[in-house]
Amino acid sequence: MREGARVRLDYSAQSLWRVDRMIEEIRQEGAPYAAVQGVLRGFGAYGGEVVVRWAGGEWVEEAGGHWVRTWDGSYWDPFEEARRCYEGEGSLRLLCRDAMRCV
Repeated sequence: MREGARVRLDYSAQSLWRVDRMIEEIRQEGAPYAAVQGVLRGFGAYGGEVVVRWAGGEWVEEAGGHWVRTWDGSYWDPFEEARRCYEGEGSLRLLCRDAMRCV
């Protein structure tokens, strides 16, 4: 993804600004959700990994889904947040910020 789009993603919390902007650009192009679902899932996985690295969380699989659990016991759904971002209502950057406040 990052090589094809020529975007530098380094797993920093700041890189989520770029991810949010890329999702916004995709949304503005008007692509149907079904056509971009896989890309959004990839962005969600990337956002979740940033949370794991910076907020001290871990990936968990529960109830048929994958979540990030931070050490305070909070659960975060970066896949859902990427979908919400595509709908103009979410932000992976803000999800990471909020998760980091919990540690």
